[in-house]
Amino acid sequence: MASADLRQELDCSICLSIYTDPVTLRCGHNFCRVCIDRVLDTQEGAGAYTCPDCRAECQEHPALIRNIPLCNIVGRFLSTRPDQEETGIFCTYCIHSPVPAAKSCLLCEASLCDNHLRVHSKSAEHVLCDPSTALGNRKCSVHKKVLEYYCIEDAACICVSCCLIGEHRGHQMESLDEASEKKKEKLRNVLQKLTTKRAETEKRVQSLQERRREDQGKAAGVTERVTALFRDIRRQLEDLEKRVLSEISGQEQRVSLSVCDLIQQLEIKKDELSGKMLHIDELCNMSDPVTVSQEPDTGDLCDTEDAERHDNKVHGARDLDVGLISGTLHTLSDIITDINIGIYAQEATDLVLDVTTAGNNSIHISGDRKSVSWSDIKQNRPVTPERFQYNQVITTRRFSSGRHYWEVDVSKSVRWRVGMCYPSIDRRGAQSAIGYNNKSWCLCRYYNQYSVIHDRTEIQLPANILCDRVRVCLDYEAGQLSFYSLCDPIRHLHTYTAVLTEPLHAALLVREGSINISSRVMKEIPSGSET
Repeated sequence: MASADLRQELDCSICLSIYTDPVTLRCGHNFCRVCIDRVLDTQEGAGAYTCPDCRAECQEHPALIRNIPLCNIVGRFLSTRPDQEETGIFCTYCIHSPVPAAKSCLLCEASLCDNHLRVHSKSAEHVLCDPSTALGNRKCSVHKKVLEYYCIEDAACICVSCCLIGEHRGHQMESLDEASEKKKEKLRNVLQKLTTKRAETEKRVQSLQERRREDQGKAAGVTERVTALFRDIRRQLEDLEKRVLSEISGQEQRVSLSVCDLIQQLEIKKDELSGKMLHIDELCNMSDPVTVSQEPDTGDLCDTEDAERHDNKVHGARDLDVGLISGTLHTLSDIITDINIGIYAQEATDLVLDVTTAGNNSIHISGDRKSVSWSDIKQNRPVTPERFQYNQVITTRRFSSGRHYWEVDVSKSVRWRVGMCYPSIDRRGAQSAIGYNNKSWCLCRYYNQYSVIHDRTEIQLPANILCDRVRVCLDYEAGQLSFYSLCDPIRHLHTYTAVLTEPLHAALLVREGSINISSRVMKEIPSGSET
């Protein structure tokens, strides 16, 4: 009983088998390392990790501490009772209490403990083997004799009678032990290959897990920047709203005071006019001609200029200064412009084409070095080591760090390539075309078909692309080069990932019409900078 109780204490509660490399959680419960790792992996992303036994929670992935004393106990226990632990087969003749079997006899078809093995027959016909419950499988089904040989032609285990008088007579034979060793050798080779493949798979899993952690870190960083940006935008919008409303309120008060002042002046004027009207009415009703004739001239009582002056003041004061309010609202466009800059980039030096690299045949570079177009007229440029043989050109500026993007208007051409390349790209020969070597990457349009090309490997893109403007994005440290179609909405076309070993130049190739670079190139804000 004590042995059985001890055996139960050495079982992992997850796999229900004896511990393998036992580890301890903070709560004190023990598990096989592989078992608890698998359980904790399934709990990732659930908000908390829990012990399978007591459900104790932990916010972070718990540390797995190897339980050295328990490892030693398991090791000693297995070393003293290997047969029982491995087979669970007991002696056939120990009927009062189960005793682990040490051997099985193929002839007797019985299992024996150490005590019964000592009195067992030692004759050759009593073949002993490791403890087994399928003893009948070790005998020939036809002759009921022990299987001793292996028929190579029929791939079957046979007895001596099968060799001499049975259906396997005359076949190529070898001893069962010899065949078993050969099979084991093949299995060892397979096992070695599988072990290598498993190691490679594990390495790939670790690489992908590392990639996932990096992506999660990048996403967290972008989330933090976007959250901070929109928090700042909300603050700016609230400040702008207060300014506009304050301006409207101030103008309304000024207009109101001006109008009230005019009303007061006009009320006084009205009273004056009322008095004069009463006096004139009295004069009109007098019968004494002398008094009426001696009254001063009344022409100034109807001063039209004074009335017009008051009317102008009224009309000038009745409207708000909408122009001033509109000017204040233009701040919104500045805020919107800052959104893209705050999330991704800041303005940097313009990209311009390097005429010294422009192909000598059939392409023309504009005066501002922003546009490249197909021309039937040879340019007769001097042949130099820097100049391309074909109708392509690169920019003067190159990028060796950071995140950048640049845009190209391709609406006037149906045959072009847009991408980036190393400065060490060949300048002559078929391998010098961008995309046709391992030193350049490009997006290509050939009439209505779009594709991306690198190292002469072309990947066809969907046929429903509408692309009048292209954006090329570079994340140098991540080794990523992405292409976008600036349609509505913006559409991601393809992303290349590579270990970048040189700086990169923007590169253009045109075979019909013209394409031109946007006036600005955008560059990422360094970590910790303010927008």
